[in-house]
Amino acid sequence: MTKCNAILNISTQVKHIPLKTPFITALRRVETIEFVRVRVECEGGSFGIGEAPATMAITGEDIEIILDSIERASKELLGLDVSMALEILHKQSIGSSAKAALDMAFMSLLGFFKLENRDAIKTDITISLNDKETMLEDARVAFKSGMDILKVKLGADIDHAIAVTQLLAKELPQGQLLIDANQAWTKEQSLAYVDATQSLNLELIEQPVVAEDLEALKFITNATKIPILADESAFTLEDVKKIVETKSADMINIKLMKCGGVSKAVEILEYARANGVRCMLGSMLEGPYSINAALYLAFNYRDVIKYVDLDSPLLYKEASTLLDFSYNGCTIHPKALSHL
Repeated sequence: MTKCNAILNISTQVKHIPLKTPFITALRRVETIEFVRVRVECEGGSFGIGEAPATMAITGEDIEIILDSIERASKELLGLDVSMALEILHKQSIGSSAKAALDMAFMSLLGFFKLENRDAIKTDITISLNDKETMLEDARVAFKSGMDILKVKLGADIDHAIAVTQLLAKELPQGQLLIDANQAWTKEQSLAYVDATQSLNLELIEQPVVAEDLEALKFITNATKIPILADESAFTLEDVKKIVETKSADMINIKLMKCGGVSKAVEILEYARANGVRCMLGSMLEGPYSINAALYLAFNYRDVIKYVDLDSPLLYKEASTLLDFSYNGCTIHPKALSHL
């Protein structure tokens, strides 16, 4: 990694990106992505950029909390070398998204964002929670547009969840179905769901029960051959180790905003690689710089990352010019120039 002079300034802006259509899950409804963009400037004119979206329902941080956290953290980081600032950052008691934005900027300054393999990868596309006819139509449109990996958002109505899954499996047999309950089900509902869908070709079920209930998550994992993916249960490396050691889930969803940034995601990915754990590299609804950062990881850890859930740019109302990658349907190619 390249050396960087002392940090001179850390500034923030609040940004908004309208979506084509509302993004609806069991936890929230979003029509416009709202996020903080942070710029870290060093002596000599070098700078790095990071971003953090408001995801109160998941990380407990809204825009004001993120802004306040970055401002408080900056007081201890100004004047430091970037490597030292990165170390100090992760000792501070601020939210994981605020840490992720600063971590991202620091890792950019340290020259982390390079590609070892430029071969294309594929992302899923989100099918938002809705009535089953609307979800089927949305899935058909996506599939006809070359997006055949469908991340299906389901809610607490288990009968609806079963009906939607059966309908999509019947009508789109060539589609890969990734089921995401976002903690909406009880253990009993989860068992009813896996019993009703066991004959279907499902790729995985993501976080069926509340994050804290690893016992229930493990029970469901043992009750079905469908791979169970831990998301909200797995924020930190310590969380991941506990899930892996207790065999509470088959796979782990890594998100920069949960773990605290790129450097922490790398720690989880290295652990997963060493322990034969397959992962999803996911995101919240995020801006282009944070999607860029996650995509560099997705490209460089493709041996560990089985599924990529970085479809935010496909949901933007207008295409972003700040991406280092181009999307053709769900296929992602790197561009020649880097914004990080």
